[in-house]
Formats: sequence, C-alpha cells, structure tokens
Amino acid sequence: MFIPGVVALALNSAAYVAEIFRAGILAVDSGQNEAARSLGLSAGMSMTYVVLPQAIKNILPALANEMVTMVKESSILSTLGMVELMWAAKTVSATTYITIGPYVLAAFMYFCINYPASKVIEVIERRMRRGDKR
Repeated sequence: MFIPGVVALALNSAAYVAEIFRAGILAVDSGQNEAARSLGLSAGMSMTYVVLPQAIKNILPALANEMVTMVKESSILSTLGMVELMWAAKTVSATTYITIGPYVLAAFMYFCINYPASKVIEVIERRMRRGDKR
C-alpha cells in the first residue's frame, strides 16, 4: 500500500507544483526574456540564466507552502490502510482511552517536521531578497 499512497500524493502535488512554476515564470516580465534574446542568448539559455533566477524568488515561498501542505495531507493515506501519524494517534487514543495526549504528541511531531523546514526556507528567501533592497 506504500506505492499507491506515494503515487497518489505525487500526482496530487505535481499539478500544484506545475502551476507554481508556471505562475512564477509568467510573473517575470516578458521584457527580460526579450532582452536576453536580443543579446544573442538562445531560448534555453535565456530561460536558464535570466528568467529562472528571477522566477525562483517567486516560486520558493509557494513551493515551501506546498511542501508543508503535502506533509499535512499525508494523513489521508490512512484511508489506504497505511499507518501514519494521525492514524497511530487515533489507535493509541482508542486503546488507552487517553484522548488528548496522543493528538497533542502528533501535533507536536507535525510541528517538529514543518517548523524547521519553514525556517530554512525563510533563511533562503531572506538571502535571495538581499539584492532587491536598493
């Protein structure tokens, strides 16, 4: 059941990630691409060296948000019979009759997964924005 769960999450997330990249690239002014092409860069070089470095600044926050969302959406895998964090918390709660403890622990574990990732992305974003403050 692991492979179908991974495929389902990947297919769901792939559509969002594709839209994030599309919107990030379209957010870069078309004049940037035209200027690169007029300087003799090929379409691929223009995309690689001019458009994508600017688009990454727009893409990164949304991509980080999608990563956090995917971690939270992994709890749906319990419907396929996979043991995951919330399913385990529910099972412990049902067998021990301790209702709040397992869920607080699960919330803390989700926090421990997502908070460091969001802080790393925040540092990367801050470093990327340094050149914009003119």
